[in-house]
Amino acid sequence: MKSNSYIHNLKIEDVPWHRLPTTYGRSTLFPQYFKILEKMQDTDKIENALYEIAINIEHQSTLWYATPFALIFLTRIFMKALTQSSTNKNAHYIVEELLEVFAVIAESFCEGDELEHAAPLPFFEDMLKEKYLWSEVYNEDDDCLRYEDENVFPDNLFYSFYYYSFEVLKIYREEFVKLKDTEFEVRAKILSSWF
Repeated sequence: MKSNSYIHNLKIEDVPWHRLPTTYGRSTLFPQYFKILEKMQDTDKIENALYEIAINIEHQSTLWYATPFALIFLTRIFMKALTQSSTNKNAHYIVEELLEVFAVIAESFCEGDELEHAAPLPFFEDMLKEKYLWSEVYNEDDDCLRYEDENVFPDNLFYSFYYYSFEVLKIYREEFVKLKDTEFEVRAKILSSWF
């Protein structure tokens, strides 16, 4: 499947984070947050990074442009943290928190999928076509004006935020199921219930 190949091969620097809107601005700082999470060292920075990502990829069941791209890297970080969770308290914390974030994303997709919606864009990478990306230079006033437009996101692009976010999570569903008899069982069970 072409999307799976894209998901597995995408690099952080391939995503124009500064052009992807989030709940509270743009995802410009996401690469820095991912680095903090990958290091799994500084608890305060980890907590802040997870908080900033979580509030900017989902808000009241609304998923944002940056969400499917962020999930690609968050699931990779999750898998790395899972292998270190028994010996690293920060890794353990990351696994717990990401399971909760993933469950919220999965729930948002499933609830939205029950409603009438457009078809997603044909390919994951179609979301990065120039015609969809926001301006190179961030201007809060310009972004606010754009949100006043009735069609701030074309329907197929907007549904793609949900569809491809769930596609990323589906790749790892077997890993979530394997957490059945672990200390992560409760959160993993909630997440797995959406598949």
